[in-house]
Amino acid sequence: MKFNTFLESFFQLKEHGTSIKKEALAGMTTFMTMAYIIFVNPDLLKQGGMNTAGALFDDALVYTSVNDPVVAAVVTVTILSAAIATIAMGLLTNYPFALASGMGLNAFFAFTLAPEYGWQAALSAVFISGFLFFLLTAAGWITIIERAIPQNLKNATAAGIGLFIALIGFTNGDIIISDPNTLVGIGSFADHGTLLAIGGLLLTAGLMSLNVRGAILIGILISAIAANILGIIPPPQQLSDLVSLPSSIAPIALELDFRDALNMGIIVIFTLLFVDIFDSMGTLVGTGERAGLLDEKGSLPKIRNAMFADSGSSMLGSMLGTSTVTTYVESTTGIAEGGRTGLTSIFVGLFFLLTLFLTPLTGYVPTQATAPALIIVGSMMMGSVKNIDFNDFTEAFPAFVTIAFMPFAFSISEGIAAGFITYPLVKILAGRREEVHWIIYPLAIISIIHFWV
Repeated sequence: MKFNTFLESFFQLKEHGTSIKKEALAGMTTFMTMAYIIFVNPDLLKQGGMNTAGALFDDALVYTSVNDPVVAAVVTVTILSAAIATIAMGLLTNYPFALASGMGLNAFFAFTLAPEYGWQAALSAVFISGFLFFLLTAAGWITIIERAIPQNLKNATAAGIGLFIALIGFTNGDIIISDPNTLVGIGSFADHGTLLAIGGLLLTAGLMSLNVRGAILIGILISAIAANILGIIPPPQQLSDLVSLPSSIAPIALELDFRDALNMGIIVIFTLLFVDIFDSMGTLVGTGERAGLLDEKGSLPKIRNAMFADSGSSMLGSMLGTSTVTTYVESTTGIAEGGRTGLTSIFVGLFFLLTLFLTPLTGYVPTQATAPALIIVGSMMMGSVKNIDFNDFTEAFPAFVTIAFMPFAFSISEGIAAGFITYPLVKILAGRREEVHWIIYPLAIISIIHFWV
């Protein structure tokens, strides 16, 4: 009873009109809606070379078991970083927000940074971007920079990332394949793996349309069971194939390579920083509004603490061995269930910790089973395109270029760079130079150098 009293006092449950029971239910709801990251993140990073062989996009690695010590370590770190970051957010802010390896940024890590520079350097880039995020927050410049970026470019970035990760999902499921005559084409529906991905996509989409909690997670698990039944991957033989002690993180922890990271160029580091900043701020304010946490000015009190938690989590995650950790919009599902305080976050973190003992399960989830999750998340991110002002060509064209470059050039950083170049250019040509914030000009110059080099 005394412990319950402590929780009620520490998290101010009565003042927020909630209870321990409500916060626990909210925590379970948020966890269910974002737990798919446990399967998706290791699968993506594995494809980027975070495996014992260090190979990229190798068909032999598609069904790499969690017995691979590097892959197993990524699973553990994905869970551990989400748990620590979410609990830290709850304690530092008393807000019901949850964090984990960010979708889109993990794809950028796996398909752009790691293949070219190595995953150790990619982890270092994540650390550097998180450290810069932390410094900007401490200096109070974070809001100034966030407001300097045109809103239409922010919306375009989210939409472009949505297309980028959806393309990865379609190719991972062999629904879309390369074609020498048309560049891309439709995969073979006679292939069991392709059918599994299509079935999982339709199932997940149906569950989403019915507003089923944890729809993406349920879709992954059912697809994995189907894969085992169809013989696409061998089924587990004993209990230890599903439940065991957490795998060691030694193969990837503190494996940073700052020397190669510094060869990436400013625009790559900025991409990680920029996406994390505006994604975090947008999510914090949006979910804060849904929870009724904003003040009379429409601002989120203690947002600085939340930014410290977010940036610190990215640094911690990179040191442990995962891509950028950021605040999840799925936090709104727990808020909808009544979550109002940091106790919700504590429960989310505890649920993540419990899954540490289920890490072998990820070894029986093939890439085709996680592909639908990428497509579904991509489709949701595309929703931001409706907020772009397509009636103003000086806003529409840079936004279009940003969106198009990401999937077509297969790089989030190329899309952002293209947007920063075209935005001031069309504004100047239209005689509307005053609409361009001065911060955009150095970003445009850096982007030009990025393409030139």
